[in-house]
Amino acid sequence: MKIVVMSDSHGDKETVKAVSALQADAFFHCGDSELSWDDPVLQNIHIVKGNCDRDERFPDSVIIQVGGKKIWMVHGHEHDCKRTMLPLYYGAQEIGADIVLFGHSHSYAAELREGILFVNPGSTLLPRAGNQPSFAEIEWDDGYRIHFKNMDMEPIITAEMKNIAN
Repeated sequence: MKIVVMSDSHGDKETVKAVSALQADAFFHCGDSELSWDDPVLQNIHIVKGNCDRDERFPDSVIIQVGGKKIWMVHGHEHDCKRTMLPLYYGAQEIGADIVLFGHSHSYAAELREGILFVNPGSTLLPRAGNQPSFAEIEWDDGYRIHFKNMDMEPIITAEMKNIAN
């Protein structure tokens, strides 16, 4: 299975269009698209409302099954994700999520905590912390492979993670 995740595109339709043209089983946008809910470029993309989105039709969160994994997506601003992962971690436990997707910080990151994969794809337009504009491709079978890529579709870094049972 392979999903593509982007976030914080802040009105840039061209990057959303380019990333959503890739091959994947599902596409996700973690908010702050600053587009309208019914914009054609968002068709076939699971998307949530970010703190800069004004269209009230975007949901605050999405829970969906893809390839046997329960995915929970939020923007992250309501979960204090810039300071701590605990609200996301506790929320994921309550929901029974296998994968948590979030944005807001504009910095890409991935962490596997007690069998739950947390991924922030960074920002496709306005990265922070000296990073390049980015998005993430997540693949899984017996483990996870997270490929962070720049907007030229070139790899920035790849992380491989496996849950180790006690």
